[in-house]
Amino acid sequence: MNKSWVQSVSDGIDNFFLTIRDNTQIFIKEVGLIIIFGYSSLRLSLTKPNRYLEVIRHMEFVGNQSVFIISLTGLFTGLALSLQIYLGFLKVNATNLVGPTVALGISRELGPVLTGLIVAARAGGAMAARLGTMRVNEQIDALDVMGVNTRQYLIAPRIIAAIICMPLLTAIFDFVAMIGSWFLCVRIVELDEAIFWDKVNSTIEIRHINEGMIKAAIFGLIFAVICTYRGFNTSGGAKGVGEATNRGVVTSMVMIIIMDYFVTNLIRVFYVVTGIGA
Repeated sequence: MNKSWVQSVSDGIDNFFLTIRDNTQIFIKEVGLIIIFGYSSLRLSLTKPNRYLEVIRHMEFVGNQSVFIISLTGLFTGLALSLQIYLGFLKVNATNLVGPTVALGISRELGPVLTGLIVAARAGGAMAARLGTMRVNEQIDALDVMGVNTRQYLIAPRIIAAIICMPLLTAIFDFVAMIGSWFLCVRIVELDEAIFWDKVNSTIEIRHINEGMIKAAIFGLIFAVICTYRGFNTSGGAKGVGEATNRGVVTSMVMIIIMDYFVTNLIRVFYVVTGIGA
């Protein structure tokens, strides 16, 4: 009895590690396929015929149609973050540092990350759903039969549009968030407005804003490639479209959060190496 129990425990442990190994192998293989898919699609954007009108059309969808939700999120992010920082700094009599602290947090981290998550959920999910629907309805196959390079026509413009629009949306997020921070600090808790803006101007540098813009472009590339890959390779009818959309959005959001850490460190190393600072 004891031997069978020990054997079952041993088998359970073996199965656990085998499952981790198999899932890791699948993940690594899938990441490789996604990278190859994105790279080959972007290379096709450099070949003729040029798809400028498609890029502009997708920029309108990814960018213009996201402005309202980005502005609304930025406003309340600035309000909430400023309130929490104000309550903390109030205990140490450092309320004049609320403005620059919020500005740094928004421009370097929260701006690009939250913008990436929101646009990945809104535009990335739509990309996966539309491409998945086209795949299961055999519209992509029809384009292939007609001689249209579907990656150049359907994938590359979406990726380029996301890369271009994400820094612009992040800039809107940062601006509106700082308006929210100013409103709370100056109009609600009645901090000195001149000191608020002076501290912000003396703390924020161009490199801080550039860091957020670089991250935003990378996040746009990440969610666009992942979501288009999921949609383009959909199978299984309507159920497959839903699963592809869900997996594309979830994977994109997780990868944005993970890559934020590594991109932040790479940028800091670059600043140190080039003498710009950290």
